[in-house]
Amino acid sequence: MGKRIPEEKFQAIEAVVSMFPDGTGIREIADKLDDKIPRRTLQYRLKHLVDEGRLLSDGERRGVKYRVPATRTGYREVLKKDAVTRQSFLEDIDKIRKYIRKPIETRKRAGYDRKFLDSYLPNTSFYLSEKEREHLRKIGTQAAAEQPVGAHAKHILNRLLIDMSWNSSRLEGNTYSLLETGRLINFGKEAEGKDQLETQMILNHKEAIEFLVDSAAEIGFSRYTIFNLHALLAHNLLADPKSIGKLRRIAVGMGKSTFRPLEAPQLIDECFDQLLASTTAIKDPFEQSFFTMVQIPYLQPFDNVNKRLSRLAANIPLIRENLMPLSFIEVPADVYTEAVLGVYELKEIALLKNIFFKAYESSASRYRAVRQVIGEPDQFRMKHREGLFHIVREIILASMSRKSAFEHVEHWAGKNIESEDRETFREIAENELIALHEGSCARYRVGLREFQLWQEVWNKRSL
Repeated sequence: MGKRIPEEKFQAIEAVVSMFPDGTGIREIADKLDDKIPRRTLQYRLKHLVDEGRLLSDGERRGVKYRVPATRTGYREVLKKDAVTRQSFLEDIDKIRKYIRKPIETRKRAGYDRKFLDSYLPNTSFYLSEKEREHLRKIGTQAAAEQPVGAHAKHILNRLLIDMSWNSSRLEGNTYSLLETGRLINFGKEAEGKDQLETQMILNHKEAIEFLVDSAAEIGFSRYTIFNLHALLAHNLLADPKSIGKLRRIAVGMGKSTFRPLEAPQLIDECFDQLLASTTAIKDPFEQSFFTMVQIPYLQPFDNVNKRLSRLAANIPLIRENLMPLSFIEVPADVYTEAVLGVYELKEIALLKNIFFKAYESSASRYRAVRQVIGEPDQFRMKHREGLFHIVREIILASMSRKSAFEHVEHWAGKNIESEDRETFREIAENELIALHEGSCARYRVGLREFQLWQEVWNKRSL
């Protein structure tokens, strides 16, 4: 009890349940899982997913069935309405995968084709159909009254910083875990045994996301926004520091791909400005978002960090219009790589579109149910309520900084909490500190002025 369950265990259960649109029982789920686990353990994990809003349950006791929420099956329903379109779409995905999985020496050489950009006419050409755009808007729209630009992203900023920094970095091969990413962002704690470049990548994502959210009313598909977004993501990661935030002036290779991007600087400049103009002219935010994910990597306008740039830039229209953000939850790195290679070598977008939809459905579901707690069993909190009260109150009264608080929790838990509960206790305490505000601090018997003095120190981030 108390040990943290790896996220991939929950994702494996979700993947099995998603195979049954009408719902399925615990026996079928157990049979389909690769890992054979006790029924009681599976029941607990299913309950956790239901509590988090990631699964729905119908029925009682042995007759209970589990299914994914409507937002997670919605895109399949969109495709089902047109059997011909669906079949063609699935065939396109299969064609891309089969081709990209061939040995590289058997695949044709491919160069940048400007017609791919030229042929796209904003608001006349569409990568996403009208039904697809309607579906995305339905699941991505907030029910709240009209809000200032970027208000929704600011409301969930802490969760967004961790999710997007981790997922985007993970797609680049970063080995930080979600928990380690959270501790780095919230407390400045670097994970042990990680390459410094991995730490830098996470911190760069944090700074870039904060830039997008804090400047929501000013950002757009302009040179200023994209150059600065690239500079933040590429900081301290490129061989030539002077190349950050500047268009490419050198030829680049694509590793395990036959694709060769443009080499002439003048053409890169021209295509980049055309790309920005086309994106700006697109009226639908989801079409804008996906167009960015397709065309920025294909052009490769910067020396490096182009895919990361495209993933964050895809959020510009979503943040500006207070739609649910896109944080690439549950996107497998190998499938994403195949999808991008399909664009590079075939100019085919079907696989990348499939990823875009599934990622957005997962993100929308997550941020609709986002909470400032980690959802551990109540029994655990009850068992350690005195320890949690003591450690949180002590940190507030001492006006500890984030780094000092992290070290204090780690030291105190090491001395006072049994080893099997220690990691979970630390995570609950850390999340409790992050979630505290003036309306919730009294339960730790601290006065408003004491809380405010602590917050002045706590909010001075120096990562």
